[in-house]
Amino acid sequence: MNALFTRHSVRQYADRPVEEEKIETLIKAAMAAPTAGNQQEWEFVVVTDPEVKKQVAAASPYAGCAAKAGVLIVPVGDPASCRFPECFDADMAAAMENILLEAVHLDLGAVWLAIAPFKDRIANAQKALGLPENVIPFAIASVGYPADPKAEDGRDYNFSKVHRDQY
Repeated sequence: MNALFTRHSVRQYADRPVEEEKIETLIKAAMAAPTAGNQQEWEFVVVTDPEVKKQVAAASPYAGCAAKAGVLIVPVGDPASCRFPECFDADMAAAMENILLEAVHLDLGAVWLAIAPFKDRIANAQKALGLPENVIPFAIASVGYPADPKAEDGRDYNFSKVHRDQY
């Protein structure tokens, strides 16, 4: 549970590569996420090439930090090939959350950078990653060693957001 409470968005990274074993562990964590009907429709594009990272970072106006990350992990899939296509986004989101939580466990920092459902970002990321039109990039997990490992964004438990029995 510690990862749940210590996870925060990291957008500034030390100039240090993420080890292959850690990348593999992050992907295993993503694939351990639940999916509707156990469809496991995801695939993952792992980006370590600096030029490709820059191109992926340019896919969204808010993803500039991805260019300096140690690794980018982009969950992708074809919603039309799913048994439950209406659950595609929820399934991909569960995989993303697992990546973010496992990053904490591995002493890495990460941030979720939205691609879907924005059509322009999807098209930009598809081009940057060489994806066919039917394969949708869901988001970018920008991962690396934090430049400032002590920085946090201070989320606290907010009692006013909890309702019992009825709203």
